[in-house]
Amino acid sequence: MDSRAAATILDPGLTGQSARPVEGIDNGYLAGYRVRFDEAGGNGLLRTSALLRYAQDVAWRHSEALGFDRAWYQARGLGWVVRGCELEIREPIPIGHTLRVSTAVVGHRRIWARRLGECRLADGRPAASVTTDWVLLDARNRVVRIPADFGVAFTNPEVRSEILRVEAPSDAVASVAELHVRPSDLDPLDHVNNAVYVDWLEEALDTGGWRTATEALPRSYRLEYLASAARGDRVEVALHGTAAAWSATIRRSDGADLVRAQGSA
Repeated sequence: MDSRAAATILDPGLTGQSARPVEGIDNGYLAGYRVRFDEAGGNGLLRTSALLRYAQDVAWRHSEALGFDRAWYQARGLGWVVRGCELEIREPIPIGHTLRVSTAVVGHRRIWARRLGECRLADGRPAASVTTDWVLLDARNRVVRIPADFGVAFTNPEVRSEILRVEAPSDAVASVAELHVRPSDLDPLDHVNNAVYVDWLEEALDTGGWRTATEALPRSYRLEYLASAARGDRVEVALHGTAAAWSATIRRSDGADLVRAQGSA
C-alpha cells in the first residue's frame, strides 16, 4: 500500500469518529489534528506541549460523543483533573501535517482512570504517545469515586499499577528559572493548563543550556501534578541532573511544589 492510500484510510477527518485504537479495549475515539503555524516552534516542528493539548481535547471529544459533555459534569459538580502523565516523542511532527490522534480509557482504579493517546503520521508510523492519569473531583475539589456510568460507557479493566508518580530530585540544583503566570496560561477553569507546565520546563531547559533535551528524538517526559498555579502566581523551575537525564521541580514563590518532572533523551 502506498503512502497516499494509507493516508486515506487513516485520516478520520477533523470531525472525529468512534474507534478501537487499543487491542482488547472496547472504547476509543479518533480525530485529525492539523499542526497549525502557531503550534510549531522555530524549527517548524510541533511543540511538545501541543501533544498534551491534543490529548486533552480528544479526550473531551470522546467523552462528549458518549454523552458526558461539559453540561453533564457541571450539573453534577464534577470534573476531571490530571494527576500524572508520560510523553514519548519518537518522530518529528512538521507544521501543516495532519496527525491521527486517538484516545482510549485503558484502565481504572476506584478513584482514577488512565487514558492512552497516540499520535500517528499519515503513513501510520507512531510519532508520539501520551499516557495520562486522571482523578475525578467534586465541587469542593475533593477526590471522589468514579461513577458506575463510566464503567458502562468506557469499558476497561481495573489496573494493578499505581497512579503515575515522580520522586523528588535528590541531587544538586543545576539551574533555576523564574517565571510568572500570564493570562494566556489559564484554561476555562482559571487555572494553569497542564500543558503549560511542559512549556515552562522546556523554557527552563533551554535557558539552562540544555536545549538538546527539548530537541532530541526519541525523548520522554514524566510529570506528576501536585497542585495548581493560578492567576498572578510567580513560580520557579529548578533543574537537576544532565541534559540526557534530568529532573525538575516547579514550585510557587511561597515554596509549595506544583509539579515534579523528569525526562531523558
